[in-house]
Amino acid sequence: MAAGVALGNIFPGIKATFDRMSVGTTSLPIAIGLILMMYPPLAKVNYDELGDVFRNFKILGLSLLQNWIIGPILMFVLAIIFLRDRPEYMTGLILIGLARCIAMVIVWNDLADGDADYCAGLVAFNSIFQVLFFSIYAFVFLTMLPRFFGLGATVVHVTIGQIATSVGIYLGIPFVAGFITWRTLTTLKGKAWYRQVFVPKISPLTLIFLLFTIVVMFSIKGAAIVRLPLDVVRIAIPLLFYFAIMFALSFALSRRAGANYPQTATLSFTAASNNFELAIAVAVATFGIDSGAAFAAVIGPLIEVPVMIALVDVALWTRGRMFQPSTRRVTAA
Repeated sequence: MAAGVALGNIFPGIKATFDRMSVGTTSLPIAIGLILMMYPPLAKVNYDELGDVFRNFKILGLSLLQNWIIGPILMFVLAIIFLRDRPEYMTGLILIGLARCIAMVIVWNDLADGDADYCAGLVAFNSIFQVLFFSIYAFVFLTMLPRFFGLGATVVHVTIGQIATSVGIYLGIPFVAGFITWRTLTTLKGKAWYRQVFVPKISPLTLIFLLFTIVVMFSIKGAAIVRLPLDVVRIAIPLLFYFAIMFALSFALSRRAGANYPQTATLSFTAASNNFELAIAVAVATFGIDSGAAFAAVIGPLIEVPVMIALVDVALWTRGRMFQPSTRRVTAA
């Protein structure tokens, strides 16, 4: 993060360079970093057992509650409390809350030793829900509810095609690559060789490209962070509350439901993370790249990345203290 901010300020032209390496609102360096970062965790998934996730209605229902009811409402409330006087920042924050994570959560889950199969299943579930309902959620939380609270309403024009494009780029490509790798190599070499030889060789790619992505993101916005530090702080405060509350609440609900540590970690990171790529894309397409909404959306991942890395340590700390090896799995309802 420090290296990224330093690069953005020492070499002001670096932002323009990365901007030229974009297609529409998609930054190719960030997209490449995210795709390569997510490939190893998705290659670890036992795809022949993925159907068990979708048959476990208790886990799916809990994830649905956390991601599509609690998360958006919590972010909406925090945005009103902290940024009521800055409606453009408030809008950007609400957009972050509506965009449920389909990318980085796979990395956080992997670092925290969560359940890779459940993570892949829940990400796929959230992706489908996102494609179908994001536009409706944007209308409700940015047009209807602000009027109810006496705030200025915002009309967001986003199509199912735009959402599907985001999902296809950031989830579809690494998902397909991981599945093809798993299917091909387990057939040719067997599952034992795949787990013991191949997976350890590709695992370092996750941290390498996580660091690459962080440096790119912070270098692009390094100058803005230095120029508007107080604005960054104002946006960061509700985001910190959001990530901490969502993680803690999801952790408590998952434990209460009887989930074991890997499942609890997966549910908690899935609920606490957000699809910043989609939030940024919608903010830029609707309000412009220099808008306050786009600035707030960009600050989202800059806060999320260090907080989630810290929460990985929190999750790992709880494993030996709050969970027993014999903790039962949640059975399908």
